[in-house]
Amino acid sequence: MTASLPPVPPDVGLTDVAEPRPGEVDFQLVQRTVAGDQKAFELLVIKYQRRIERLIGRMVRDVDLVEDIAQETFIRAYRALHQFRGEAQFYTWLYRIAVNTAKKALVDMKRDPTISESALRPSSSEDDETYRPGNEPISEETPETVMAANEIAAAVEAAMDALPAELRQAVTLREIEGMSYEEIAELMNCPIGTVRSRIFRAREAISARVKPMLDNQSGKRW
Repeated sequence: MTASLPPVPPDVGLTDVAEPRPGEVDFQLVQRTVAGDQKAFELLVIKYQRRIERLIGRMVRDVDLVEDIAQETFIRAYRALHQFRGEAQFYTWLYRIAVNTAKKALVDMKRDPTISESALRPSSSEDDETYRPGNEPISEETPETVMAANEIAAAVEAAMDALPAELRQAVTLREIEGMSYEEIAELMNCPIGTVRSRIFRAREAISARVKPMLDNQSGKRW
């Protein structure tokens, strides 16, 4: 005699099954990798490779090093994957490994980590996941406006380079990486209040450098 399955309640359907959150998906891929599924780790690499390369590109000026450091980052992450417990977001964990790997590479070459010239310039490449064709502001460029924009960009870059390391890291994570204050606090291992203070001080320092150049313009303060 075949046992019959219990009836499914009429108010339960496929739409009632909660979609896994992104962090849960990453953790599942980590668990599958640790269990021996190499394809799972490949998915993590595909998901975060370009983001990690952009991060490293903001720390080193030599573009030829970016790919090598990124590759070393994922090798180190793979070897340490069994230590990941899911308490933090996977990208936060991977970010720390990338930063430490880049710093080690720079120390080995007796160089200091710096923000690259392209760090504050938005990419126009269609391969960039943040690029959306048709969303660019329409303006009538003139040699004068182009020169002014270049001067402002150079001033912002110089102001960023002059910041203490902890202020530069905090404002980069917030303004360029788009991380939340909570994520930055976790990453920098400090209270949220400290993060807010560092970002405020960084913005004030950058504004003090750039604001005189904007006095005759109607643009907003950076």
